[in-house]
Order: sequence, then structure tokens, then C-alpha cells
Amino acid sequence: MAILVQKFGGTSVADAEKILAAARRAIRAKMEGFQVVMVVSAMGHTTDELIALAKQITDQPPGRELDMLLATGEQVSVALMAMAINSLGHDAISLAGPQLGIFTDSTFTKARIRSISADRIRQLLDEGKIVIAAGFQGVDPAFNITTLGRGGSDTTAVALAAALQAECCEIYTDVDGVYTTDPRIVPEARQLKRISYDEMLELASAGAAVMHNRSIEFAKRFGVPVHVRSSFSDKPGTLITAYPESMKRPVCGAALARNEARVTVLGVPDRPGMVYAIFSKVSARNVGMDMIVQNLAADGRADVSFTVPRDELPLALKAAEEAARELGAEGTSYEDDVAKVSVVGLGMATQPGVAQKMFAALAERGINIEMISTSQIKISVVVERQHGVEALRAVHQAFALHEEVPVEEIPGAERPRPLLTQEVLERLQGMEDLVIEDIRLDTTQSRVTLTNIPDKPGLAARLFQLVAEAGVNVDMIVQSTGRDGKAAITFTVPREDLERCLRASQTFAQEVGGAPPVGSWNVAKLMVMGTGMRSHSDVARRSFKALADRGINVEMISTSEVCLNIVVDGTRGQEALEALEKEFADVRL
Repeated sequence: MAILVQKFGGTSVADAEKILAAARRAIRAKMEGFQVVMVVSAMGHTTDELIALAKQITDQPPGRELDMLLATGEQVSVALMAMAINSLGHDAISLAGPQLGIFTDSTFTKARIRSISADRIRQLLDEGKIVIAAGFQGVDPAFNITTLGRGGSDTTAVALAAALQAECCEIYTDVDGVYTTDPRIVPEARQLKRISYDEMLELASAGAAVMHNRSIEFAKRFGVPVHVRSSFSDKPGTLITAYPESMKRPVCGAALARNEARVTVLGVPDRPGMVYAIFSKVSARNVGMDMIVQNLAADGRADVSFTVPRDELPLALKAAEEAARELGAEGTSYEDDVAKVSVVGLGMATQPGVAQKMFAALAERGINIEMISTSQIKISVVVERQHGVEALRAVHQAFALHEEVPVEEIPGAERPRPLLTQEVLERLQGMEDLVIEDIRLDTTQSRVTLTNIPDKPGLAARLFQLVAEAGVNVDMIVQSTGRDGKAAITFTVPREDLERCLRASQTFAQEVGGAPPVGSWNVAKLMVMGTGMRSHSDVARRSFKALADRGINVEMISTSEVCLNIVVDGTRGQEALEALEKEFADVRL
């Protein structure tokens, strides 16, 4: 009999009436022939209230005791849900994380799932019961209760669906599905019928709040179809699978992360190992870095910038200051009033001009771009926080994301997924371990760098307009805002297009009074691809260390949820590839 996992968030179980409505949904699924596992969050704002209560006692509650406190929220919900189902004439049993067999590491308040023992759940399902599982929690090797951090109930639900080889994981929430952007900010946002795992991962990490990225990591890794639906209607919702809605449209969605901060290490000596030294300090504090930008060095020194969640700025800044002192860098700077705007889509990998269109949309609104980072399926820019909402609306309109698009028929997309092989099932031991899917070397690229560019709106749009008019497709773009009102932009283009690109860039430099462009014909681009690249903050550190150990200097960096891009000197490309393959041999698929 097929298993269905249904997850109900806090707003879906906020009171007795909503609990009963969720109970009826589970009963209906059971009557349709499914064995049903319900994953339930704490009621309403219970978790926030418990945190506030703890803060009334102490500003720094011990992690272990905070987890003991927070886990009670879900225990209330699952008990009430089991009572509701029993009152409606069906058998149900509630289980807390330790009773479910969810084993985690010992990182209190944001633990990772190590393994799930599903035997007890299967036995209860075979007895005809609806299993009510407490989301957000597990138990560590010392039998301490742990919680999984933000979005933990989504993670629990998809992890259980993977362990049970469920047919689908339904995520019930207070919205109808996944939208092209937040409809509370952009009213014309459109509900997507289907979205790919990679697109959803990028949107989640870029600020979309429908689902947490860790849950999508599980779904992608174990091939779990996820169906995001409304708790309050029977609308179809959005299906998250391996396939996008359409490859014909370059962008599927846009996202805004408002509470970002930017840290810059200024004047870093341009020699091997410097980037590793910075990020070893940051990752040691378990700070989640997002955009990482290093531009080409000037006068033997480079500025390295990265963004972090605003509430982690003090830790990140302390790490950056320590690194700057040890490396003999010129110092550090930071901004805590920035926002990140991103566009995402699998289609942009094959369609040129996406970045230029985004930059032009922002220029038309007079919005200045402070940082740029691009990957194969995402473009992110940092702007002043006060312009974040306007920037999101501008790019949503520029790509006409409000317009309906036919769902592309993809052969095989609707076939039932095969049962997991024994090899995949073995990976359930260490479920949230980092997995590197591929490491690639691209030796077809060249690099162009412009420095001393006035830092004002519209210049990135003008540069890439000229480049596009020259018939050149741009691959990787990095912009960092320098000092004294000046910025630097570095980007890669096909080698055969370098001369045309330099001519276009020279025209731009003359227009704005910048330094003449500098080109490098022989560069190598390395791509480390995997699942959970951002949530595993150690990926960047390990990559930079592997290269530093070989004496290979890092010239450019850009990051995304599914890929870390590093540019090095072309003569060291093959050696760099070998270094990364050796470093990640233990976590390769």
C-alpha cells in the first residue's frame, strides 16, 4: 500500500477548528487507500512565544535546554491531532522525534539528521493507524532532545518520506503553492504549477519562505516528489520535482532577502591561501555565508566580500577582523542595511541576455547595484535595503513573470519514481551529509576586468548592453563595490570572443572614465556541484584549502545553492581539478 506523508505548518494547526480540518484531510487520504503519516508543527506562533519566554529568563539560554523547551510545542500539536482523529472514528498515534527514530547530531537548535529508523512507523501503519509525527525534532547519540532549526518540520516531513519511500510528500500551508515571488509584495505574482528541485533550492536560499532549503535538499537527493498545497482549499498547488515548468522561459521566479549584511576584507594580499585563511575563520564559527565575491587584484591586493544573515554579522565580522590582522590585509568594512534580490531559472543556462535585462530593469528605477554574483541558474545582486522591494518588483515585471506559461511536457516526467536502490537506502545513514554530485573543469573561458568604475546606478546595465551588442555571451559575473566610490566588475566570456568583448569594454571604460579593461585569455573555471552547498558552509573552506595546499591562487569566486564557481590561472586548471577531486572523494556520488 502506498504511503503518503502530509505536513501541516503552524498556521494550519493554529486552533482546534484547524486541527480538526487537518485531521479530516488525513482521514480522507486514508480512505482513498493510502497509509498516512502526518508531520505537525507547533500551533500558531508557539515556538516564537517559547523563545521569548526563555529570553525572559536569560539572554543566552543553553542550547540543550532551549531544545527541551522548544520541542514541547510540537508535542502539544501531535497529541491534539491524534485526539482529533480518534474522535472522528479512526485510529491514530502521536510520536515525538525520539519515538519516531529520528537520530541527529548534537548541534543544538540546528541539528542535522543522521539517520531514520522507520521500522516502528511501518509497523504502526501496517496496524491501520495514522501516524502523527512531531516535526522539527530528534534525538542525539546521548539521547538529548534536539531541534532542527528554521523550517525543521518541512525537513522532518521530506526526510520521513525518503525513509519510508513515500509516493509523495504533501506540504500544507497558508498559501496555494509556490509563487513566482512573494504575492504579499508583488500582488500580480503567479502560482507555479511545477518547479524543479534546483530552482526551488535557489529560491529558498535567496529568500523565498514557502519551504526551507534543507527539506528540498532531501527531496532532490532521494527523489521525493513534493506537493505544496493550501490547508484551506482543494486547489492543485505546486509540484516540486526534477523538472521545471518550462525550459523556454529563462526565469521562473524572483526572491528578496531583506535582512542581509555584507562584510568585506580590504586589501588582501593576492597570493595562494589567502581566501582559505578568511573562510576557515568564518566557517569555524558556523556562519552561513551566501554570496562570496572576490575580484581581480589591483596592485597585488584584492577585496573579498561575502554576505551573511544580518543576525550573524557580529560573528562574521569578528572572524573577518581576525583574518585581516593575520594576513596583513588593509582592514575590514561592513554594511548592515542591504538586501539581496535574485532571479532563478534553469532556462537561463541556455538563453543569453538575462543578466543585462535584470540590470537594465534596476537602472530604469535608479537602483544602484553594490554586488553581483551569477551562477548557471541564478543571478543575485545586493542593493540598499530601502530599495529591496522596488528592485524585486522591477525584475518581476521585466521578466513578465505574472504571465501564464504552458507547462512543458517532458517525456518521463509523470512516471512513478522507481523504488530506491540498496545503495541509496544506505545513504539514509548520514542523511544530511554533504554530497558532491560533480566537479567540472571549463577551459574554454577568458576573463575581462574593469576597475575604477564610478559606483552609480545603470553602469552594469550599460556595460552588458555594449557586450551583448558585440554579440558576446557572458558566463560568470562578479561585481564588488570598492572604496572611494569606485567599483570593479570581472566577467568571463568564451575565448574566441575576448577581443570583441575588450573593444566593447573599452568603449564603456571611456564613457564612464574607468581604467582600461584588462583581459586574460587563459583562465580555468572549476565548478563544484552538489546538494546543500550553502547549508554546508564547509564546502568553500575545503575547496580553498585544497587549492591553497597546491599553491594555486583563486582569482574569482561566485556561489549558489547548487554550485561553487572558482576561477584560477588556466595553466593550473587540471591540477586544480585533481586537487578538488581528491578533497571531496569521500562525499562524491
